[in-house]
Amino acid sequence: MDTVTVLAKLNEVFRDELDDESILLSNATSAKDIEGWDSLAHVRLLIASEVAFGIRFGSAEIGGLENVGALVALIVKKLGN
Repeated sequence: MDTVTVLAKLNEVFRDELDDESILLSNATSAKDIEGWDSLAHVRLLIASEVAFGIRFGSAEIGGLENVGALVALIVKKLGN
């Protein structure tokens, strides 16, 4: 799966989890850019992303995520692309 496809699928995950159809993610998007993306929402988003992509994140991996682009890159790496 390429980065464009991963970003599009993540956008769906974020819209579902945060119940906001207006969300439009970019690689630079971070928690400060989206209303409702607090620490609890962050956990829910990561779990939903794991389910959506059929992967698991390690705690060291998620600790270094600064924005959506870093999450996309991690997912692509986990999927072996």
